[in-house]
Amino acid sequence: MNSFTTKLAIAAAALAFLGFGASAETLSDVKSKGFLQCGVNTSLGGFASPNDQGEWTGFEVDYCRAVAAAIFGDGSKVKFTPLSSKDRLPALQSGEIDVLFRSATVTLSRDTQGFDFPAVYYYDGQGFMVNTKKLPGITSAKQLSGATVCLLAGSTTELNAADFFKANKMEYNPVVFEKLEEVKAAYDSGRCDVYTTDQTGLYAARLALSTPADNLVLPEIISKEPLGAAVRQGDPQWADIIRWTHYALLTAEEFGITQANVDELKNGDNPEIKRILGQEANTKLGADLGLGNDWVVNIVKAVGNYGEVFEKNIGNGSPLKIARGINAPWNKGGLQYAMPIR
Repeated sequence: MNSFTTKLAIAAAALAFLGFGASAETLSDVKSKGFLQCGVNTSLGGFASPNDQGEWTGFEVDYCRAVAAAIFGDGSKVKFTPLSSKDRLPALQSGEIDVLFRSATVTLSRDTQGFDFPAVYYYDGQGFMVNTKKLPGITSAKQLSGATVCLLAGSTTELNAADFFKANKMEYNPVVFEKLEEVKAAYDSGRCDVYTTDQTGLYAARLALSTPADNLVLPEIISKEPLGAAVRQGDPQWADIIRWTHYALLTAEEFGITQANVDELKNGDNPEIKRILGQEANTKLGADLGLGNDWVVNIVKAVGNYGEVFEKNIGNGSPLKIARGINAPWNKGGLQYAMPIR
């Protein structure tokens, strides 16, 4: 049993002993304290990191704000808990946070250890980055036999890397760190030949390296990494709120509902858009979730639609300039597909 599994098991056993199982009243608890406690990355450019003013920004940060807006009508009513990869799920299990938006890959083992993953908000895959000055001529991950590889502890990255090197009959020397900052620093200092993590994380990390232009993200994607929001099992209402917040962001993009036009459209003539925005007579869709009928309006006002959140944080409007790819809407060749809000 690895350290992550041991820590998780201890946390779960302690909760069970104390009679705390998964609370079925997370929404009530969040409303009582007046804010959402959201678990995020310690610092991953484009996804979650504090800016020069100490304000949290990023793709996953905006998801936290969207949930807060759905509940309170105010996206600022959220507090952020930066968590390491190793500590993220134990923090959720213990009740330290209400929801986790911290690049957690949805896997069977995690889904059966007391967690639910209501929404896959980003489809990613693990890749490799090398310094072209240190390893000249490397253009493929299949040329990395014998390399020293920087890895993050307590993540699916370790298992994926081990599987890749074994499957390709290559040797490698793993160097494992507890914190993301330690991984990046070790790679940047030359302690490791290779840095492996989700490909989006590689693009973000490259921007902060001493000489970004010397570093190449290799073309291979060696895993499926569906990044999901995580909640404790046993509270279906709370899972529904997280799930439908994601669907609201996707639906708003599909129907062309933006931060700039949401007020105009909610008073327009399109009956489907009016229903989505809670303006249809006798609608109780928000109430069915335990929210106000203007919950979608509040989400879009706070952060925009899914496309807006993507573009400003990690897409063409950001330094990362990641293409939408499989995170495009279903009707534009991607995998992002929202269930109907009706």
